[in-house]
Amino acid sequence: MQLSANLSWLYRHLDWSERFEAAARDGFRGVEILLPYDHPPAWYAQRLSDAELALTLINTPVDQDRGRLGWAAVPEAQTHFQHAFDRARAVAHATGCRRIHVMAGDTSGLSPDACMAALRRNLDHALAVAEADDLVLTLEALNRSDMPGYFYHLPEQVVEVLSRFDSPRLRLQFDYYHCVKEGLDVPSSVAACGPWIGHVQIAGADGRHEPDLGRHGLLEGVTALPGLGYDSWLGCEYQPRALPADGLAWCRPLIDRGVLQ
Repeated sequence: MQLSANLSWLYRHLDWSERFEAAARDGFRGVEILLPYDHPPAWYAQRLSDAELALTLINTPVDQDRGRLGWAAVPEAQTHFQHAFDRARAVAHATGCRRIHVMAGDTSGLSPDACMAALRRNLDHALAVAEADDLVLTLEALNRSDMPGYFYHLPEQVVEVLSRFDSPRLRLQFDYYHCVKEGLDVPSSVAACGPWIGHVQIAGADGRHEPDLGRHGLLEGVTALPGLGYDSWLGCEYQPRALPADGLAWCRPLIDRGVLQ
């Protein structure tokens, strides 16, 4: 595995035009961007190319003004979803990004059955496009403390959705931070979800800073990934306590064990 810098979190102290080169100087070869929609897709593609970085993950757009965390599981919002998904596809085409996190949305007060039907309908559409575009779509459970009302908050709820499609192009985005915030046993969750994991992210549960691998079973949970067949990126989705490079010592145990390159 290799570390991937989440530019939306790690380099908030810099202007967006400076974040790519900063990540490259800190030794990253891959980066994530939550919402790369403030500039045209070609703008992101050029900066990634200049910094010799791979874009490892993006999210579908969200409607921040209306409080929606995506549209995929929101009934009667298929047009909104398809528009959002097309915007994400445009960024993927321009940048070579192969993973898109499909945001399900805040479904507070809505019928769970209607939300599931909407999600399945929208994923049917998105997976057909993903096959043609050679994309992998990910779904992520978001904890109830930070994201109340999000359609799923436990990884097993996501796996239930994935199992209905059983497609290699639809995978679980496993985030250690959200697992810990939900009070889950991390090693057990990783073991149960291993066959479905298509992308991984990490942060410390206290303040969402650098992770402490000695707590919450994180070291065991991360070192288990290669044995489960996962050998891709480990996304650093946290707010550094100081400069990003100053806090990277947290990953030394993973390097010593040969888990990280």
